[in-house]
Amino acid sequence: MDVALREVRDDDLSVFWAQMNEPEGIHMAAFTAEDPSDRAAFDAHWARNRQDPAVIHRTVVGGSGEIVGHAAVFGPPEEREVTYWIGREYWGRGAATAALRELLGAVPERPLLARAAADNAGSIRVLEKCGFVVTGRERGFANARGEEIDEVVLTLVG
Repeated sequence: MDVALREVRDDDLSVFWAQMNEPEGIHMAAFTAEDPSDRAAFDAHWARNRQDPAVIHRTVVGGSGEIVGHAAVFGPPEEREVTYWIGREYWGRGAATAALRELLGAVPERPLLARAAADNAGSIRVLEKCGFVVTGRERGFANARGEEIDEVVLTLVG
């Protein structure tokens, strides 16, 4: 799937909100906000991060201009991390891989980290296709699942 990245606009947030409240997406992401249905917390999170010059947020746009999701790089210089969220209707079509490749081309700093629930094979595969390698495993509390689960840590060095 062909995608492009652009700056996040205010009207993108309602699409992100809907995408980030898809039950299957919440389950797969696992490490979500404590209450993904809390719109005020969602808005506050986005307001904070959009004002932080260290956070690079991009809207992922499909070939017909539709909002496919979003991708970002965040964190302190020695621990920069990538994250992305792709709407459920675009899963399995190469959108996440294309978006992440675009983001990595725009953000030259390395190393970059990524994390995924250990059972999120799709996200792990996207990260590996973009050059990330598994460098660790951790356990953490996944709000979306209400329990501790295994998490894979991946690193991109080159």
